[in-house]
Amino acid sequence: MKEEIERTRQAMAEQGYITDRATATAAYLAITLRKPLLIEGPPGVGKTEVAKVLARMLDTELIRLQCYEGLDVATSLYEWNYPKQLLHIKLGEGSGQSITEREAQIFSEPFLLERPLLRAIRAPRTAVLLVDEVDRSDEEFEAFLLEVLSEHQVTIPEIGTIRATHEPCVVLTSNRTRELSEALRRRCLYLWIDYPSLEKELAIVRVKVPGIDERLAGDLTAFVQGVRRQRLVKTPGVAETLDWAHALVALHADAIDDDVAGETLGCFLKDEADVRQLRAELETRGATALVAAGRELP
Repeated sequence: MKEEIERTRQAMAEQGYITDRATATAAYLAITLRKPLLIEGPPGVGKTEVAKVLARMLDTELIRLQCYEGLDVATSLYEWNYPKQLLHIKLGEGSGQSITEREAQIFSEPFLLERPLLRAIRAPRTAVLLVDEVDRSDEEFEAFLLEVLSEHQVTIPEIGTIRATHEPCVVLTSNRTRELSEALRRRCLYLWIDYPSLEKELAIVRVKVPGIDERLAGDLTAFVQGVRRQRLVKTPGVAETLDWAHALVALHADAIDDDVAGETLGCFLKDEADVRQLRAELETRGATALVAAGRELP
């Protein structure tokens, strides 16, 4: 078992995803058991990336359903091609067909538009289904989702029940903007991804920003680690660290000083109050102190 987990971890690393054994174990079990994997954690720590990496590892299609308030069946599962149906009705006028026959024609496969859930169920081979930010959807949609996760099937009233020939590998992500139901949690494996340690985040920067100066990579990573100790409205995630790293490389910066940090705060801070707070920190303590504070984290 340890060898299989290590192979999974290495396979994820080959796809550019630096991870630990807990994440590799969750990924391995999601693939092996065909059980949905619910990943929670702060924004920007790499939850969505797990699904993308799994799709590349399995050399299969990634099907993404982005959740939001008001998400419904028509957007997530299927809908009918109304313009095509109307055109067919118009062309069929005077054909002599009964209303029942005409209804049977327009509510059939040629007029069906697949949305992400139906597409994943009907995929010709195992696909990776990403249900992103499921916590942003309504409780009603969450209840509807249970049929897909439990039975790997969906029901279309006009056609009937469609069962998966190849069960999708399902990954759900949540930023915990609301609590998910116990029914949904019970059907999933669970993984919490937190902000990475200094060493792990530095390894991520090295992989994702090839060619970055080693000193610059170490300083900016330590700086972000120090920033996360502040009381902020929006704490920067790994995604923001990488954005800042790319920006500093583009600016040909070779170190983190007060001027460089002050001019590029918008690369990793996304709230005006946070920017004001950190500018004050830079004026009081300086960038060097924040870098040092980040390196002192356990």
